[in-house]
Amino acid sequence: MTAVLEAPERGREPARRKGRWLDHWDPEDPRFWESTGKRIARRNLVCSIFAENLGFSVWVLMSIVVVHLGSVGFDFGVGQIFWLLIVPNLVGAALRIPYTFAIPVFGGRGFTTFSASMLLIPCVMLAYAVSNPDTPYWFFLLTAAAMGLGGGNFSSSMANISFFFPEREKGLALGLNAAGGNLGVAVTQLTVPVAISLGTGINLAYAALMWLPLIVLAATCAWFFMDSISSARPDGVSYRLAMANRQTWVMSLLYIGTFGSFIGFSFAFPSLIGIAFDGAGGFVGVAFLGALIGTLARPVGGWLGDRLGGGRVTLAVFAGMALGTVTVVLSVATDSFPLFFATFVVLFVLAGIGNGSTYRMIPRIFVAQVGDTARGGDRDAALAAAKRQAGAVVGVAGAVGAFGGVLVNLAFSASLDRAGTLTPALLSLLALYAVCIALTWWYYLRRRFAVDRAPNLAHADI
Repeated sequence: MTAVLEAPERGREPARRKGRWLDHWDPEDPRFWESTGKRIARRNLVCSIFAENLGFSVWVLMSIVVVHLGSVGFDFGVGQIFWLLIVPNLVGAALRIPYTFAIPVFGGRGFTTFSASMLLIPCVMLAYAVSNPDTPYWFFLLTAAAMGLGGGNFSSSMANISFFFPEREKGLALGLNAAGGNLGVAVTQLTVPVAISLGTGINLAYAALMWLPLIVLAATCAWFFMDSISSARPDGVSYRLAMANRQTWVMSLLYIGTFGSFIGFSFAFPSLIGIAFDGAGGFVGVAFLGALIGTLARPVGGWLGDRLGGGRVTLAVFAGMALGTVTVVLSVATDSFPLFFATFVVLFVLAGIGNGSTYRMIPRIFVAQVGDTARGGDRDAALAAAKRQAGAVVGVAGAVGAFGGVLVNLAFSASLDRAGTLTPALLSLLALYAVCIALTWWYYLRRRFAVDRAPNLAHADI
C-alpha cells in the first residue's frame, strides 16, 4: 500500500488538532525534520514496534501451544495439529491487504490502538480453551483463527511508519520496524515454554495470560503517544497499476520462497522437532533460535543487496536454501537430529537474508522500468509514480508471502499424514526453490533480457 502526501508549506511546524491528528507533516524539509519531525517520528516508531512485536507474538502463539496440548489432556492427530498452525497463518495473510488500507482511512494512532486491543480476543479464548478439558476441537480452530489478527498488524504498522520518515531514512525505519515485529516469533518461542512450566506441571493458560498486560500497555501507548497524519491518502491508481505489472507477481513468488519459508518454518519448527524425531521433544525450548537468528539476518540481506545487488544475493539465498533442503532430507533419512536442527537454523538465516534482499529489489525494479523512456519533468513524474507502485507492491508481496507460509505447513501436514515422513514436503520445497532460482536469473540477472514494459531491467543494479 502506498499513499500520496499533500504538499505542505515548507518550514512550518506540525499543526495538531483534536485526536492527535497532524494536519501538517513535511519530513522532506530538513528544518522541519530536525526541529520537530524527527522526535515525533521516532516516538511513533517505538510504539509501532512494540505493538507489532506483540502482533507477531500472538500470531505464532499456537506453534508452542500445540506441542503441549497432549500434556493437558487433548488428543489431536497430526493433521488436526497442523490445521491449528495453518489457520492463523491463513487469516493473518488475508488481513494484510485490508490492514494496509486502514491506516490512511482511520489514522495510525486509532488503528494501532484498535489492532493491538484486538489481540486480547485470542488470548482470552486460548486461556478458556486450555482450561476446560471438554473444549471441542472447533473452538481451538476458532481460537487459532483469532490469532491471525496479529498477522495483519505487520502491514498496517509498515504502512503507518512509512508516512512519518523522509525517503533518506525510510529504509532504516522500516527495517527496524520489520525486524522488531519479526522478533515476536522468537520472543514467543523463548518465553512461553518458560511461562507454562512455572509452578507444578504444565500451566498452559499462562501462555495466553502472560500477554494480557503487555497488550493493554501497547494499546495505551498507541492511544496516548502516537499520531495520525491527515495528509496521507490512499493511492488506488498505483495499486491497480502494480497489480497489472508482471514484476509484482514475480517478486511476490520470490517472497513466498523467502518470507513464506520463514513464517512457515516458524509455525512448524517446534512441532516438527517432536513429530519427526522421537525423544527430541525436550529441544522444543530452543526452537526459538531459528526465528531469532533469521530475524536478525533480515537487515543483513538488505545491506548485502545494497553492496552486491539484490538479485545476486537473492539467487545465492535460493541456491543455499535448495542445498539446505537436500541436507534436511538426508538428516531425516539418517535420523540425525543434530544435522536436522543445525540445517533448519541455516535455512532460517538464509530466509531472513532473502527477506531483506527481495524487499531491497522492489523499488529498484520499478525505477529501472522507467529507464530513459521519459525526459525532464515527465521523467521526474514517472519516477515518482514508480516509487508509489513499488510501495503498493510491498503490500501485495507481504500478503502473498505470508500466504506462502500456509502452503509450507499444508505440505508438512500432508506429507506427515499420508507418507509418515517429511521427505515429500521437503522435495516440494526443493522444487519451489529451483523455480525461484530460475525466475531470479531470468528476470533480474540475465543480460540479454527482453520483457514488455521493462527493457532496462537487465542492465539495472537490481
